[in-house]
Amino acid sequence: MSGWYAVLVGLVGLERLAELKVARRNLRWSLARGGVESGGDHYPALVALHVGLLAGCLLEPAFFDRPFLPVLGWPMLVLAAAAQGLRWWCIRTLGPQWNTRVVVIPGLSRVSRGPYRFSWLPHPNYLAVAVEGFALPLVHSAWMTALAFTVLNIPVTALRLHTENTALRALDPREA
Repeated sequence: MSGWYAVLVGLVGLERLAELKVARRNLRWSLARGGVESGGDHYPALVALHVGLLAGCLLEPAFFDRPFLPVLGWPMLVLAAAAQGLRWWCIRTLGPQWNTRVVVIPGLSRVSRGPYRFSWLPHPNYLAVAVEGFALPLVHSAWMTALAFTVLNIPVTALRLHTENTALRALDPREA
């Protein structure tokens, strides 16, 4: 495995830690304003899936001698970077309402600017997660990790979407 790829995965791990710091701060902000959390029981599975992605990105190329294939690796690096850009666009747009947990604050309307202005993509952060989970492993030909994450992410994302939409509808039936 290329040393630069290990650094890249490490940087993504540090980015995840930064997300968690922002999420904890935003959770306190939301709860102080009457925020209601939903779906906390599936949160550990979400965390495990993301930790597994990063571990797989490091372990598969090392143990299975996966090469860096420029024809695959460079486009996947661009996709992974674009996914990061979309993720942080979502975080910045939602501001203190963004969280890694499902928290809805009564009385606040749904955000409809930034990447949330596109009605055909009501949850753009999940697109970022799906693209990154596929692309980041393929930067270094870790196809088993890309496949495993993609397959396992489908039910987790479906559950999250159901949880978020149910929470939004509970506050305002027009919102979900």
